[in-house]
Amino acid sequence: MQSENVRPRGSGVKTVYEELRRGILDLSIPPGTLLDEAQLSTRFAMSRTPIREALVKLAAENLVTTLPNRNTIVPAIDFARLPAYFDALTLMYRVSTRSAAQNHTEQDMVTIRHYQQAFADAVERRDALSMISENREFHVAIALAGANSYYTDFFARLLDEGRRILRLYYTSFDDRLPRQYVQEHEDMVRAIAARDVSLCDSLAKAHAEQIVQQIQSYLGNGKQSGLDLG
Repeated sequence: MQSENVRPRGSGVKTVYEELRRGILDLSIPPGTLLDEAQLSTRFAMSRTPIREALVKLAAENLVTTLPNRNTIVPAIDFARLPAYFDALTLMYRVSTRSAAQNHTEQDMVTIRHYQQAFADAVERRDALSMISENREFHVAIALAGANSYYTDFFARLLDEGRRILRLYYTSFDDRLPRQYVQEHEDMVRAIAARDVSLCDSLAKAHAEQIVQQIQSYLGNGKQSGLDLG
C-alpha cells in the first residue's frame, strides 16, 4: 500500500511548475524575482530534483531565465521594446487571419470555434489565466488554418512572449472583459468561415490595435503602480 506521503512519479514537478507558472503569469511573482532552488525546495517540501525539472520547463516557455551563475530569475518586461513587439503582433494578427480565410478546412473551423467558446467561457468566469491560455490557442488555431508553418511558429512565439503583457490588458478591465471584445473574436471567426480576406484583414487589424491602445493607455496612466513589473 502506497504511503500518503509518497507522491506519484512526476506529480512534484507538475505541482511546482503549475504554481510557479501561475504566479509568473498573474504577476504575483514579479519580474526580477530570483527563484532559488533551496528556498523552493523548502517551500514545496521536496527535493531539488523536481524543482530543477520544473524550472527547466518554465525556461522552455521563456517564463524564467537561467543566468551564467546558474541562478534562475523571472525576466523583466522590456517596455522599451514594446513598440516593436506591438508592430510585429499586429502584423501577425492580420497575416494569420487573412491566410486562414484563404486556406482553412472545415476541421480547422471546428477547432477555431472550440477555442473561441473556451475563451468566451473564461471571460464569463473572469478567469484571467484561462483567458490568456485560450486566447493563445484561438489565435494559434487560426494561424494553423493558414497552412504556413513559418507564420504559425512566429506568431506562437509572439503570443508566448506577450502573456504577461496580456495579463496587464485584462487587469486594465479588472478582469471584466467587455462583451464587445469577445464579439470581435466571433466576427473574425465568421469572416474566416466566409473566406472574406479583406474583412478578415480589417477585423484583425482593429482587434490588435484596440489591445495595443488599451495596454498603452493603462501603462501611460500609471494605473499599474501597484504592480512590480521589474
